[in-house]
Amino acid sequence: MEKIQAHLVGKTVFSNTSEAHALYKKSSFGESIENKIQYSLSETLFLVGRKKMEIFSGKKIIQEEELIKKFQKIDKNINIKYSVFRDLREKGYVVKTALKFGAEFRVYEKGAKPGEKHAKWIVFVDHESGRLTWHEFSSKNRVAHSTKKNLLLAIVDEEGAVTYYEVKWVKP
Repeated sequence: MEKIQAHLVGKTVFSNTSEAHALYKKSSFGESIENKIQYSLSETLFLVGRKKMEIFSGKKIIQEEELIKKFQKIDKNINIKYSVFRDLREKGYVVKTALKFGAEFRVYEKGAKPGEKHAKWIVFVDHESGRLTWHEFSSKNRVAHSTKKNLLLAIVDEEGAVTYYEVKWVKP
């Protein structure tokens, strides 16, 4: 497969190439919006890092290091979010954004396609040095419960390794 040629315009990465549409259908990368595939920052970094995509600003290719710097200006937490995204994708899960839920990601079981099945988890990401109050934990748990998903807390350490804590509701 040829590299996907995508464009960074403002804070948005998109492509309308046949390769982008094929990867979207096959592996659920990106979102189809107005006949273009739009990518999250984490999806973009993942595909660029795997040499499956190159990003253009106008006619100029943006190198990976420069792209990371640009994304850090857009989202100061991109490094920890990307660590979690990469870890879950490498384990075979489909990972999509969850902004409308106030979370970082929604995660689908291996082999599930968004739109055909519901996500199993809603993921909140934090660094190991972060603090979570009981009130914040309760709020995150309510969001997961109201969306019929399990809460998955993804904690990233200094080396970029991720530890997951899953919270499930049980009926006594």
